[in-house]
Order: sequence, then structure tokens, then C-alpha cells
Amino acid sequence: MNIDDELLYSSGGEIKQYKKGEPIYREGDHANYYFQIREGKVKLNNYDDEGREFIHNIFGGKQSFGDSMLFLDKFYPTNAICIVPSEIIRVPKERFIELIKKHPHLSLEMNACLSQRLYFKAIMLHSMASLNPASRLKGLLDYLKSYHDDSCGSCFQVELTRQQIANLVGLRVETVIRALKKMEKEGNITIENRKIVY
Repeated sequence: MNIDDELLYSSGGEIKQYKKGEPIYREGDHANYYFQIREGKVKLNNYDDEGREFIHNIFGGKQSFGDSMLFLDKFYPTNAICIVPSEIIRVPKERFIELIKKHPHLSLEMNACLSQRLYFKAIMLHSMASLNPASRLKGLLDYLKSYHDDSCGSCFQVELTRQQIANLVGLRVETVIRALKKMEKEGNITIENRKIVY
């Protein structure tokens, strides 16, 4: 979801600066704000009992996160952590609810955004059910590419590290590297300057 910055400021929005690795909220915190990234990248993650990270999603500039919790009286089920130094606009929950009541078109945009995220979850759950690492990776790559203009064919460049990919699909990084090499050998992807092109 991308709401005009000025509209957010007029509804009590403020800019907050975050450092790389700094949390915006933690699992178990109450949802008190609408968050929209002006610059930077944020990951939503959890850690299992052994300290292994699982990344649910990664968001970049002009994207919002944690929105769905604003409509529930629940706590965040994930952490939101900055991957790089980030500038984020936050609007208090009550003011944000007033904003979307005043501007009903924002509700439709928010529904479309939340639907897209549910679609991602369904695709990833389907892929994660596979024991085949290449199937999991293909599911992730297909989803990421669905946001990309495909007019140039196989030119989508994945802007994620091998570790981030591993954490998104629930595999060890070594397994991801082996599967990517196999996919490259089979002609499903190319690797240029350590970047995956799909």
C-alpha cells in the first residue's frame, strides 16, 4: 500500500529514522501505528527455539507493513526489522482509521494490498509443502517476478541475498546455493555477477 506522504502527514504522520538491524516493532507488541517506508528495506521475521530465522516478507520503498493488525485487537505475530538504514512514516492507529474513513478509496487500495499478501502466503505455503528445494525456490521466484514488468522475458533480477532467500523458503543457505546451481545448469535461471536473473 502506498499512500501519499502529504496525506499521511496531515493525519498526524511523522518520519522516524531507523538504523540497519533496528527493530520497528517486536513480536508481541500491540499494533499502534500504520507504517509506510519512504526509503529503505524492512523484513518481517520470527526466530524458532534454536534461534533460526524465518523471514515472512521483505518490503521496500513506498510499501506499508503491519497494516492488517490495525483492524484486529491482536499483537504482532512477527518482528519488523530494518535491513538497511530506513526512513519510515508512522501514523497513530486512531488517526489512520479516521483517514481511511474520510478517503474510502484508500480502503479499496488496502483491500487489494492485503489480498496480494494473502496470495503470496498461499503461493509460499504451496511451495513450502514441497520437499524439493528447486520447487520452493521456483515458487518464490515466480511470486517475486509477478511484481515485475515481464516485457523483456527472462530479465528479472532478484535483489535478495542467498541467506534472505533461504530464510524466506525455510531452507539452509547451502541447500539454496546447491539448488540454484542446479537450476542454472538446467537453464531455468542465470547468475550474473552473483545476482539471480529469472
